[in-house]
Amino acid sequence: MFTSLLEEHITYFSSLLPERCFTDIGNIEKYSHDETEDLYVLPEIVLKPETAEEVASILAYCNMHKIPVTPSGARTGLSGGAIPVEKGVALSMERFNRILHIDEDNLQVTTEPGVITQVLQEAVKEKGLFYPPDPASKGSCFIGGNVSENSGGPKAVKYGVTADYVLNLEVVLPTGEIIWTGANVLKNATGYNLTQLMVGSEGTLGIITKIVLRLIPHPTHDLLMLVPFYNAEEACAAVSTIFKKGITPSGLEFMERDALLWTHDFLGESTVNIGENHAAHLLIEVDGFDPDVLMNECSDIMEVLDGFQTDEILFADTQAQKDALWKLRRSVGEAVKANSIYKEEDTVVPRYALPELLSHVKRIGDEYGFKSVCYGHAGDGNLHVNIIKGELSDHQWNEELPKAIRALFEEVVNLNGTLSGEHGIGLVQKDYMDIPFTEKSLSLMRHIKSIFDPNGILNPGKIFTE
Repeated sequence: MFTSLLEEHITYFSSLLPERCFTDIGNIEKYSHDETEDLYVLPEIVLKPETAEEVASILAYCNMHKIPVTPSGARTGLSGGAIPVEKGVALSMERFNRILHIDEDNLQVTTEPGVITQVLQEAVKEKGLFYPPDPASKGSCFIGGNVSENSGGPKAVKYGVTADYVLNLEVVLPTGEIIWTGANVLKNATGYNLTQLMVGSEGTLGIITKIVLRLIPHPTHDLLMLVPFYNAEEACAAVSTIFKKGITPSGLEFMERDALLWTHDFLGESTVNIGENHAAHLLIEVDGFDPDVLMNECSDIMEVLDGFQTDEILFADTQAQKDALWKLRRSVGEAVKANSIYKEEDTVVPRYALPELLSHVKRIGDEYGFKSVCYGHAGDGNLHVNIIKGELSDHQWNEELPKAIRALFEEVVNLNGTLSGEHGIGLVQKDYMDIPFTEKSLSLMRHIKSIFDPNGILNPGKIFTE
C-alpha cells in the first residue's frame, strides 16, 4: 500500500529542509517510540519543519508518492500514537515551539503545537490567567499532543478536558491544503464543528500548526487533603457521595496501596505514612477565590467522609506539602513503568460505577493470573489500570492477556463506560473498538478518515483495524 523511501525522496526532503532532515540511527531510534510499553518501530527518515507551508509541502509530496507520515510531538503518549508502524516519515513538530499571542482582553492564547503544556500554563499565569488541563506529563508533553489526544488530567473534574478550551485550529490536510477549522469566538453554530472533530483525532486527519485556546481567571487559593481508606472500593464509593453533596473538587484522585508504595520507592522519599491497613487513598483538592468558601467545602467533604472507614486525614498546610503530594500523584505512572513491563488501560465509567469497575479489575486479574496497580482521576470515573507483566510468561502476556483486556473492556461498556478517557486508542487499543461501537459507527469513522486522507498516509495503523 505504501512506498518505501527512495534516494530521490530523501533528496527532495533534504532540499526542502536543509539540516532538518535526518536519517542517522540516533535520530531514527529517538523517534521510533513513545512511552507505550516497550514498543518501537524505526521510521525511515525524521523531518523537522518550522512553518505550516513546510508541513504542507511535505504532506503534499508524501500524498503524491504514498509515503506514510507519523506526527511526532514530545512522544509522551501511552497508546502508541507516535509509533511509526508503517515506517516512512516521522514528522517532528518540536520546532513549532512559540506562544504567539496572549489576548488578555478576550482571555485567549494562540500557540504553536510544540509548546510544552506547563510552559504555556506558566506563561498565561503571569497574566493572571488559567489553562486548566494538566496531564501528568505536563512538564514534558506538548500542547499539540494534548489536543490530538483530548488530554485531561486532575483538573478535568472541575474544569473539563482539552476539548473544552479549543476554539480554533490551523490544520494542514494530508493533501497539502492549509485550513482554519473554526473561529476565535466562544459560541459557534456555523456549519459542522471541524474544530472538535480534529480534537482527539490522534493525528489521523491533519497536522495541527496553530491552536487558539480560551482561558479563565486563575484561582487564587486552594486546599488539599489526602484521605487514607481501609478498603479500596469504599474509597471509590466516597467519590460519588462527595458530588451528591453538591461539592465539585478541582482534583479528586484515587491511588491504591501499591501505587503509593512503588512511587515512594521510585522517588526515594516517603511523602506520606502508608499504614499497613491502608488499601487506598483519595487526594482531594478544592480551589477558588474565597478562602472561607473553600474551608466550608472542606468541612462538607469531611462530613461526607465521616460515613466511611478512613484513617487520619492529612491536610497540606504549606505550598511545599501540596507540591510534594501532587509530585507523588504525578509520578505514579513513571514508578509503575520503572518497576516492570506493563500495559496501561485507560478505562472510564460513570463515577458511581467506580467501585464495581475496581471489583471487576481484580476479579479478572485473579482469573487470568495478572497483578494490577490502579490509580486515576476518580472524580471523572477515569481509572488507569496498570497490568504488570511480573512473572507472566511470554505466552500469557501475548496470547492470554488480550483476552483478559477484552473481558475488562466488556465490563467497562456494560457499566456504560468506554475504552479511553484521555490516552486515546492509538495502536494498542484498536482491536477492541468493536466493543463500544457497532460496525456502522466504525464505518462512519473510517469514511471520515478517507475524506480527509484519501490515500491513508497520515498516522496509519492507528484507531482502526483494517
